[in-house]
Amino acid sequence: MVGRPVKKRKKTPSRSGGESIVIEAAWMYYHDGLNQSEIARLLHVSRATVVNYLQEARERGLIRISLSAEAFTTHRIALDMRQTFGLKAAYILPEEGLKDDEEVLLRVARGAAEWLPELIAPGDRLGVAWGRTVYEMAEALEPMKTHDVTVSQLVGSMATPYGFTAEICSAHMAHRLGAKCINLHAPAILSDPQLAARLRAEPIIARQLDALSHCNMAIFAAGSCNPGSHIVGSGVATAEDLAWYVRNGATGVLCGRFIDARGRPVPGPLDARMIGVSLDKLLNLDMGLLVSCGEEKVIPMLSAIAGGYVTHIVTNMKAARSMLKLVHEGTFPAPA
Repeated sequence: MVGRPVKKRKKTPSRSGGESIVIEAAWMYYHDGLNQSEIARLLHVSRATVVNYLQEARERGLIRISLSAEAFTTHRIALDMRQTFGLKAAYILPEEGLKDDEEVLLRVARGAAEWLPELIAPGDRLGVAWGRTVYEMAEALEPMKTHDVTVSQLVGSMATPYGFTAEICSAHMAHRLGAKCINLHAPAILSDPQLAARLRAEPIIARQLDALSHCNMAIFAAGSCNPGSHIVGSGVATAEDLAWYVRNGATGVLCGRFIDARGRPVPGPLDARMIGVSLDKLLNLDMGLLVSCGEEKVIPMLSAIAGGYVTHIVTNMKAARSMLKLVHEGTFPAPA
């Protein structure tokens, strides 16, 4: 077989391995379009060594590989989601070959992280909620420098066993975006409604809560009302609280607040004790980005969409199909 001609390159000084030759191999492969055998001939190494150089470059973060958002927002399922639910855009990720729910979650979070830079612009005020998917999204963001972007923490702090907190989610998101961060220096839930009211009236907390009123964008996940829900695991609600809300029609959790199948707030005993964004502040935003995945999140995601909080969604293919099926079959109420 005759290979394609190798591009003539200027002769460079000999390099004795190390970082330089790894970068050289990566440049030839990704920028010059040479294949591994051609690179091996030019560098006087074996093809297996070139494979190792490229792997090392990826592991050390010397290479950034991303796919165009159009690959995930313009295929049939994404367009069906957009039309059925009245969304501005849907970013639907395949899951073939993934081993378990953990890998699906990480892929969805990575997809959201790659899409976000295309969605924000100078002057945006971005509210960030709490949750595992939001945390992994922040971790997956490539560091960048934005201009005049502010990130605000939407939900108060909590002591969780999960290794991440609300303030970590917002702080990491702001750091990766090169944005200003406004954290909410108060617990998400207090033991006494009067104490919560006094804290909300404290000048520093009042200013932080007021910043939430100026957000034109928000990123959040949909929480389930299952017994193992993070709303209980985080200590925001007890199992008894959760059962009470479910009896009163709750089908999902959004920013610590319970919602029903129509996305309407379910008033209850926790409301007066909570510190965080109220659901009305999440309506009519330029972007309400819902990032969730998995079968247990299907009903909560549908509930959030029905409430009008969602303009953009990132989820996995199986969950998207389940959402569409429930609505098309009339099992779940169609969006108004």
